Amino acid sequence: MSVRESVRTLLADWRPPDPEQDALRHAVLSFVDARADACVRECVPGHVTASALVLDATGTRVLLTLHPRLGKWVQLGGHCDDDDPDIAAAALREAVEESGVADLRLAPGLTAIHVHPVTCSLGVPTRHLDLQFVAHAPPDAQIAISDESDDLRWWPADALPDGTDHALAYLVARATAPAG
Repeated sequence: MSVRESVRTLLADWRPPDPEQDALRHAVLSFVDARADACVRECVPGHVTASALVLDATGTRVLLTLHPRLGKWVQLGGHCDDDDPDIAAAALREAVEESGVADLRLAPGLTAIHVHPVTCSLGVPTRHLDLQFVAHAPPDAQIAISDESDDLRWWPADALPDGTDHALAYLVARATAPAG
């Protein structure tokens, strides 16, 4: 299965938690259905990206990266690669690369969708259609700052950095909500 096919299947089967997420699901699914290159970073109108909010073993802290281009704290993630077998694997690969934690475990299913304008590695304004997952770190996780980050730090889920935007706060709330 290709990344694009996995996105189509994931979005077709996903039951969003609220009407806003359902509207995003429909919009991203329509974009992916309309463009064979929807998951490729060179797709200038926009492209699907994959991210993962990493939770510590207690589920009370989140690992955030200080993104050099954005200048703010965000979850780990980025562009899909040609050799990613599916969108979940892309999210896990990005989280491992950006955290230095090789044994992260990805929780099943999609957690949220966020679409945002950005000037990414293309160097021109585009949109990231970000499919957001949750990953769990083992108790002994040792993090390492990658060259894609200005900083990497654990934050209490209930005390996120100043200036945290609504999308990240929403993702953290969804990731740390009691199951049920």
